[in-house]
Amino acid sequence: MTFEVAPIASVHSPRKDLSDDFWGAVQAEIILDPAFDESAFFGLSDFSHVEVLFLMHQVNPAKVETGARHPRERMDWPLVGIFAQRGKARPNRIGLTRATIVKVDGRVLTVRGLDAIDGTPVLDVKPWMDEFAPIGAMRQPAWATELMRDYFRD
Repeated sequence: MTFEVAPIASVHSPRKDLSDDFWGAVQAEIILDPAFDESAFFGLSDFSHVEVLFLMHQVNPAKVETGARHPRERMDWPLVGIFAQRGKARPNRIGLTRATIVKVDGRVLTVRGLDAIDGTPVLDVKPWMDEFAPIGAMRQPAWATELMRDYFRD
């Protein structure tokens, strides 16, 4: 089965590069596509966080991974499948991040901590609700904790 997805917005960000770390202080704007009325953002300011689904459009489709790899090409980290990591070179190149809402002003949603570069097509925006947090204790391997150590650092 195939289907088409059209962007609902685009990202305006000071970050232009594909580097992996230090996204915590990045403030970006999600600018709603003209096909949508600004009322699509009504009520978002009542939430503290939003989940943003986006297309990692700068990833070369020829470099997409479909099997296993070492995260960030670090051989000291284990060989794990693409679905056991959050790397950019995913089969559908879809990113998902929970970001802090700074403000909502008409067609512009300003967020902090969105790891999407300038010009990124936004596929969807959803308010974060506590009830979507994991149920029960979390676990993750040590390599993942090490990988994420500086990811959202300011």
